[in-house]
Amino acid sequence: MDLYFSPLACSMATRIALYEASVEANFLEVDPKTKRLLADGADYFAINPVGLVPALRGDDGELLTENAAILQYVADHLPEVELAPASGLARSRLQQWLCFIGTELHKGLFVPLLDRQAPEGMKAYVLEKNLPRLAYLDRYLEGREFLLDRFTVADAYLATVLNWSTATPMIDFDLYPAVQAYLARMRQRPSVARALTEETALYKAEIARHKAA
Repeated sequence: MDLYFSPLACSMATRIALYEASVEANFLEVDPKTKRLLADGADYFAINPVGLVPALRGDDGELLTENAAILQYVADHLPEVELAPASGLARSRLQQWLCFIGTELHKGLFVPLLDRQAPEGMKAYVLEKNLPRLAYLDRYLEGREFLLDRFTVADAYLATVLNWSTATPMIDFDLYPAVQAYLARMRQRPSVARALTEETALYKAEIARHKAA
């Protein structure tokens, strides 16, 4: 399978899941500014018209987009690893957390704060509106190692999004000790540590490439 990704973007969650499941994949880097594949300069919009990562092309040639869908596909590809509950309420709980991470944290909180062109007034509004979501997560994580009863693709996604806290100094994470402890644990997990090391190096190369352009 082929994973279209950009370094340290939300697509890193799928890389983590692939490492957890020991699934072989081709990693195809997409430049987030030019929307071109680094390997051959191909137009990423021709692959995913929305232009966002991740996108995953399965061994059958079918293309899948949207983070929550891709993560569950990877988990179901090797069910014995148990990266997602098989069915029932437990699966719905996983989907609940994938939705929460994607809407309340990823798009609701971090994306506006990371937008360099967003006006400061908007960022203040985003913080006021969305920090209660972070407080809710902090309360939930107290005394818990994972979001569910074991590591799942929801943890891969949450670890990826929370890692963006290194670029959001306007959030005082000292107010959220359980979130901080959770992220520290996730960064020590082999699959997460490997993904972070690899994608941090690629991100630095991306920044240098943009500066030189």
